[in-house]
Amino acid sequence: MAVPRADAQGAEALAELVEWQRARRVQFPIIAAHPDLAYLDSAATAQKPQAVLDAVHAYLTTSNANAGRGTYPWANRTTSLVEQTRDRVKRFLQDPAPQRSSVHFTSGATEGLRTIARDWLPGLLADGDEIVVPVADHEANIAPWLEARRQLARQGVHIDVRPMPYQRASGDYDHTALAELAGHRTRFVAVTHVHHVYGGDMNVHRIRRAVGPDAVICLDAAQSVGHLPVSMAELDVDFAVFSGHKAMALPGTGAIWARQERGPRFGPAGWEGTPNTVGIASLAAALDWLDAAGTDRIERWTVALAARFTEGLRHLGAYEILGCQSSLAADSPVQRRQGIVTFRHRAVDSGDLGFILFSHGFMVRSDQHCQGSAGERTGSVRVSLHVHNTVEETDRLLEVLATLG
Repeated sequence: MAVPRADAQGAEALAELVEWQRARRVQFPIIAAHPDLAYLDSAATAQKPQAVLDAVHAYLTTSNANAGRGTYPWANRTTSLVEQTRDRVKRFLQDPAPQRSSVHFTSGATEGLRTIARDWLPGLLADGDEIVVPVADHEANIAPWLEARRQLARQGVHIDVRPMPYQRASGDYDHTALAELAGHRTRFVAVTHVHHVYGGDMNVHRIRRAVGPDAVICLDAAQSVGHLPVSMAELDVDFAVFSGHKAMALPGTGAIWARQERGPRFGPAGWEGTPNTVGIASLAAALDWLDAAGTDRIERWTVALAARFTEGLRHLGAYEILGCQSSLAADSPVQRRQGIVTFRHRAVDSGDLGFILFSHGFMVRSDQHCQGSAGERTGSVRVSLHVHNTVEETDRLLEVLATLG
């Protein structure tokens, strides 16, 4: 099929960054080793560049020890690595006041959000307080807050859970309705930076104005850290939680950034045990790699690819693209998707479509994508792009999809 031309801005980005992208792509051993396959599932987990693999090997063969337990050189180097990576996370997140904030390592975003809900949120809330929960986002940013409500109820403290209002047409948060919903008893608001199904930037910078100066805002940054610039200096949130494996580090690694300005001081309760030191080493290397590559360029590349893909897909009548319909055309003035495009075939089951696409060399996700109860209940196919993906891959995917119409 003839692939529709991308808009001028997107075409310019693809042309300007093509040599830069080729130089980044070859740094992923698993991608280079399988040129016949297209990995299109980076929203689930990101592939690892050679620099991260080298850092893991170097740590395990030169300094592997427990942190904060011994005084011999390997232990000291590991302890320094952990503390330096806390500072590295703050710099990567453009922390405006690193002397006041803190970073705590977890097994991932899910555990990070659970830790806040379990160990910190009950100390913030009193009987009659309210929290706002994004019920159409990822289940990991819904279930912990509902469990906190149950935990408090067992203690005789009853709080109200208010569903986050959404704009029906765009899937974005309805900031006007949120401002009307929030009151003086609204103490905590959970939000998502980039939606894991619709791919939209959820305009978190507008949340503070909607909920006022005192409410605590917790940001699920699992789909933004490592994919686009993330600045705590610009987002007036109190927590940012992300998974290392989606930011090119090893699985089992994640972080909680806490501003430490509203509510009680955050710190995980109880004995934390041995940290995932090799995962932390991989995270430090991944953040170095991402800074060197430029998350701004990664965002420009993936947004331009997504725009090219949606422009082609919207002309195939057999498919329904989820999310904001006004953002599909390449020349649309509406904010673009952040490298995530989710769709359904009107006649072919999404699970079957996933198998068909893999038979053509495309690795995509096909299910309900762990979305909350107010989200999509029917399965769909998600294409999620990263720096190693190419124009040729997305164009070839469009050609295959066209044959199934």
